Amino acid sequence: MVDLVEKGVVTGQKKTLLARKHVFTVAGGTKKMYEFMNDNPSIESYPVSYTNAPEVIAQNDNIISINAILEVDLLGQCNAEFLAGHQFSGTGGQLDFVRGAFNSKGGKSILGFYSTAKGSEISRVVPRLEAGTVITTPRMDVHYLVTEYGAVNLKGKSTRDIALDIISIAHPKFRDDLLWEAENMYLL
Repeated sequence: MVDLVEKGVVTGQKKTLLARKHVFTVAGGTKKMYEFMNDNPSIESYPVSYTNAPEVIAQNDNIISINAILEVDLLGQCNAEFLAGHQFSGTGGQLDFVRGAFNSKGGKSILGFYSTAKGSEISRVVPRLEAGTVITTPRMDVHYLVTEYGAVNLKGKSTRDIALDIISIAHPKFRDDLLWEAENMYLL
């Protein structure tokens, strides 16, 4: 970020809240970064209870939140934390930024993921999340989902349309099975 700020790429000039300020909670990096931050009036640190508060995030117009997930089910429930029954990562404020960006004037929340894992042998679009899997982003909060096969906006859609949209961004070799599963789940 230091290089981007110094080159004038990241300016903060379009921010509605704390314009022209570079806001952070935790900083870890190089000596150059610490020297840049030292006594720099454009840098401000706040507790995570402030930086990740959806109501604070939403005060900036046109916020685009981009987060990664591991898998999504046909209802739109997203898992970004569990893999094969074990903790893989933490939430990292994902839900805070999903909600804050969606509520920002002109904002968008984007959850991205590869459609498959293990060399395209496993679909990351699943009929149902495995029992005990943590739901990082609940289905009613999901805005945009993106894979290498496209992007879909799930907000305000029926469970039928959500399932069809999610299947449309799954790897093509899994789509027929996912359609069959959706029918068995009475989503179609």
